[in-house]
Amino acid sequence: MRYKLLGRSGLRVSELALGTMTFGSEWGWGASREESRRMFDAFAKAGGNFIDTANRYTEGTSEKYVGEFISADRDHWVVATKYTLWTRRDDPNFSGNHRKNMAQALDASLKRLGTDYVDLYWVHMWDFTTPVAEVMRALDDMVRAGKVLHVGVSDTPAWIVSRANTIAELRGWSPFVALQLRYSLIDRTAERDLLPMARALDLAVTPWSILGAGTLTGKYSRGSSPEEGRAKDGAATEERNLGIAEVVVDIAEEIGCTPSQVAVSWVRQQQGVIVPLIGARNREQLEDNLGALDVTLDNGHLARLDEASRIESGFPHDFLASDPIRDLIFGGTGDRIDNHRAGRAGA
Repeated sequence: MRYKLLGRSGLRVSELALGTMTFGSEWGWGASREESRRMFDAFAKAGGNFIDTANRYTEGTSEKYVGEFISADRDHWVVATKYTLWTRRDDPNFSGNHRKNMAQALDASLKRLGTDYVDLYWVHMWDFTTPVAEVMRALDDMVRAGKVLHVGVSDTPAWIVSRANTIAELRGWSPFVALQLRYSLIDRTAERDLLPMARALDLAVTPWSILGAGTLTGKYSRGSSPEEGRAKDGAATEERNLGIAEVVVDIAEEIGCTPSQVAVSWVRQQQGVIVPLIGARNREQLEDNLGALDVTLDNGHLARLDEASRIESGFPHDFLASDPIRDLIFGGTGDRIDNHRAGRAGA
């Protein structure tokens, strides 16, 4: 396991993060305490130090297990948790991004984790209700109080993240250093705005659902009947997704690894600071994902996967990249300008 800087911070995190939404069986499909411990130990043995949880995962059991497992050497671990989602139904102040919910949610998370601080505190989802400045000032207060070391944002539009960090920088508050989002060969829509923004603002990216909700593991094929919410998401989408999975399986057979390892490796090899979240229901699945550390896709493999999964960038990206528009912008000189920002900002 190698380590990366967490975006614009100096924090060192392992190149894979352990997602713990499966720690606990309260939702009917997670892992027992014993199996969760086996997964944690396998991740630690591989050199992982970055653990991701949330206050709502398995009704709080995930945080309790994580707190128990890290207790022997708390300061070694980079622990991330989240707030936003409801913790008391039918009470409007026990959900959302606002300061009151943040304060109670963080204190409850610290209690379940058995620690007095978290390394990274995520805004779990944007509620389109709380002012951006309130969120950023409240997060900065948590940092100044010593309860949080760094802050990040998950499942939020790019324009909000950009505005939030601009406000934080202007006012001397703690900016977001990391971005969490859905990203895989199945769903590359984050490439339109979120990923270019992350590179431009030096945000680390921790993608979730990197196996396309199981579609990229190779367990489905054309003619099979994937469960609803997996590859089956409308006939056209299912056909496309299973086609991508077939290419993944073909490449896995060629290079002698599993389809899951191909899918994880593709995410790892994308531009920017990418730290994929790997989650599993048992140790065997987790160890299979960890095996992606030994897999490197060559340019030919990457080109085939890109061809199978490519999406349209949409407006204004395709418009601005078209030859007639580039000629209008640069007057025929565009190809003679060495733009060092292109790879970083997606220009």
